[in-house]
Formats: sequence, C-alpha cells, structure tokens
Amino acid sequence: MEQLEGYREICDEEIYHSIDELILQTGIDFYIRLSERNELRRELFNSVRRLDILQELIDDDGVTEIMVNGTEGIFFERDGKLRRWEKNFHSRERLEDIAQQIVGRCNRIVNESVPIVDARLENGARVNIVMPPVALNGPVITIRRFPDSPIRMEQLIRWNTVSQEAVDFLKTLVRSGYNIFISGGTGSGKTTFMNALSHYIPKDERVITIEDNAELQIQGVANLVRMEARNANTEGEKAITIRDLIKSSLRMRPDRILIGEIRSSEAIDLLQALNTGHDGSISTGHANSPEDMLSRIETMVLMGMEIPLPAVRRQIASGIDVIVHLGRLRDKSRKVLQILEILGYDNLSGEIRTQTLYEFEEEGEDECGRIIGSLKPKAELSKRYKLARAGYG
Repeated sequence: MEQLEGYREICDEEIYHSIDELILQTGIDFYIRLSERNELRRELFNSVRRLDILQELIDDDGVTEIMVNGTEGIFFERDGKLRRWEKNFHSRERLEDIAQQIVGRCNRIVNESVPIVDARLENGARVNIVMPPVALNGPVITIRRFPDSPIRMEQLIRWNTVSQEAVDFLKTLVRSGYNIFISGGTGSGKTTFMNALSHYIPKDERVITIEDNAELQIQGVANLVRMEARNANTEGEKAITIRDLIKSSLRMRPDRILIGEIRSSEAIDLLQALNTGHDGSISTGHANSPEDMLSRIETMVLMGMEIPLPAVRRQIASGIDVIVHLGRLRDKSRKVLQILEILGYDNLSGEIRTQTLYEFEEEGEDECGRIIGSLKPKAELSKRYKLARAGYG
C-alpha cells in the first residue's frame, strides 16, 4: 500500500506487477511454495483492489449470503445452511475501510452520524451496513448475493419452486396486464421470482423500475427506465424516497411500474399508481401469508395518510389482482406456497374478499429429508375481464 500510495490511478496489471515483485523479493529470504505464492498474490490483490478476504466468498457462485459480525466472526450461507468461515478481520479499522469502500462506490455515506446504510456491489449484490455506535461489536456487513445471470422460470420449475401449470397461468396474467403482488418472508426468493416473472412482460412496453437498491435484472425490454432511491446527506437533507420516485414515474408515461419492495408509506403511492391505469405492475413485500400482506399494506398506507380503513381496503381490492406468496420450508427449499386472487371489497363485512387459486400441499419427505409436495389448483380465476381484453378469452 505504501508503494501504491503515490499513484492516483493505477490499473490492475500494475498492481499485480508490484505484488509479484514484492513476493519475489520476500522469496529471497524466505521459502514460499508455489501454491502459497498464488494464494498470496490473490489475497494481496483483493486487499488492494477489491473487498479483501470477503472477495473469495463474493466470487463463490454457491454462496447466497455473507454476514460479517464485526471482528468476531464471518458467516455465510450455502445450499440453505449457515456456516462459519475460518477467515476473519483482525482489525476494526480494516473492516471500516471495506465498509467505506462499498458505500463510496454507490455514492452513499456511512459514519457515526449516519450509522445505517443500504448499498450494492458492482455485481448487483445487496449490502446492508451497520456501524458503531449502533453496532456494538464493530461494523456489521450483510451481503445478499444474487446469481450473475438472472434465474429464469424454467430453472425454478426444475428446482420444484413452482409448477409448470402455475407458471403458464402467471405468464398469461402478466401478458394480460394483471397487477401482481409478491409476498414472502426474508430470503424466500421474492426478488428472484419477480425477475423471472418480468421476462413475460411484452417487449414493446415502457417499463419503469423503482428500488431502494437496484437489484432487478429485467431482460429484453428496450424501453426500460431504472430508478434508485437516494439517502439523505450528512445534513439529513436531499433524500430521494421511493414515494418521490413513484410520483415522478407517473409523469414518465409508463406502461408498467415495477417496485422492488414496499416497506412504509410508499404503499399509498403504489395503490394510486395501480388504480390510475398502470395495469401489469408488480411489487413485493414482506409477510408471513397473503392475508398478512393485505393487513401490512393497510398499515403502511395509514402510515402515510389518515384515511378511513374502508377506503384503504377498497383501494387495495381495486388495485391488486393477484398475490403470489413464497416461503422457505424446513428443508430450506424455496416454494410458491399460494396464489391468491383478490375478488373485491365486501360492503357488508367491510373485508377484502379473496379466493385461493393454487396452494402448495405437502405429501411427505424423501430419504434425504427433502419435502415432497406440489402446487395444486384450487379454483378458477374469477376476474377475467383483463384476459378477454388481451385476447385470451
């Protein structure tokens, strides 16, 4: 680092050249095996140019989650199982440097006054960073790694995440302009499923994506606009929220709006978009069931505006057509557990009427403990006017 300090800009080849010279000089006094030389070369380059010891996990296609608990340990998830890594950061200062390096590339800030930030890596991985004094055991970094190439529905069918029949049904709904909401718990595969579902959007439409951190990988849509929220600066000003982006998107002549996730009062702006002619829009949210998701949307709307609950429920019933709920089962597999149709608002009971179209039914376990089951059809779609309008009868 001292040798490279005087350079403002330096290419990867020059860094490798400096590392090779350093290893060569060290090898005069100390015997270093070839395997150790190659390992040293890679680790030194990662510490200078990339994310130090984390780079090895980030480059591993089998790793889906990386959790750095300060200097007290690094854990990662592979094949749905958490494991502890043998490597570790021995210095809080080095870990803080890595955190600053990550947020700096996203033009974001993290420090004692702004100790919590969401960011992303160049490969699209989602990053959450919590710094002291909020994090008591040093900087905490959580990285959600996504596949380098978007997962298609064909792969999800092979993994038994969803059935071919349900995919054909959802494909028709997307092309017909049904508003679809994807719900599920943390790590249930909502973003992956939304990416796969977006492949069925007609390629001649104008699509706008809105996210806290850009994660969606929409393929094949030429008229695509991607927008990302921005945190406030150190003075707590000039933040660009999801609400701001939704309002702006309505003036950008979108055919469809795809919102990565709703967490708060932006739910009311989403419903307004769904109820003002932007058919075929898709969004996601955290919930334990489709019914819980409806309740959460109600709560989020009321966080942004004080309006009567019946009015909120009418907006939800009118705006959302179908909820697809995903979950992780006890064998760590991800499944589409339920597809629910929103039938409308019941004036007598004051509730949103729904019916289950598909539901996952467990049939047992195999000898390896994997859950056996299938997504079974339960009812026919009732609201068919969009299908008829799109020519599907």
